[in-house]
Amino acid sequence: MNDKMRDRNYCMNLLTQYTKSESLIKHALAVESCVRAYADKFGEDTEYWGNVALLHDFDYEMYPSAEEHPYKGAEILKELGFEEEFINAILSHADYTKVERNSLLKKTLYACDELAGFITAVTYVRPSKSIDEVEVKSVLKKMKDKDFARAVNREDIKKGAEELGIPLDEHIQFCIDAMKKNKEILGL
Repeated sequence: MNDKMRDRNYCMNLLTQYTKSESLIKHALAVESCVRAYADKFGEDTEYWGNVALLHDFDYEMYPSAEEHPYKGAEILKELGFEEEFINAILSHADYTKVERNSLLKKTLYACDELAGFITAVTYVRPSKSIDEVEVKSVLKKMKDKDFARAVNREDIKKGAEELGIPLDEHIQFCIDAMKKNKEILGL
């Protein structure tokens, strides 16, 4: 197997080469935190899983349209010698690619993507802007508020937990805890 896929520094450099937006980089790091924690929980390869999460949106800033993202990223990774499993996991995080989420990695990435962004948004509206104050009930309450973080698809969050086979409140708590462990890096 190509070592690049397990080399976090290589993947982080690739992310920052294509992504300049601090919020997009922090999103990648938040999703990585959640996916790595699940890899650990499931006894999977944390480096590999973490790097898939880190790079899932690396092409988004340059190629934000549904016609290009995440397809351009997949092309770039293929040219760099990343394996098909890694690339397909990234492709599967967007429903419209029609890449089946038929592995635990694919299901985990999908389940963590929108939720990590939503937890970040909930954190930013806390008086302290600290993830230490974020609770499952406040995330669930904000999910019902259609005007809050409009860009986040609530159905994707619910579907992600369902596909993982984990109750939504447990999944939210797990991701909050994973993000808390990296709160300095995430700025939360």
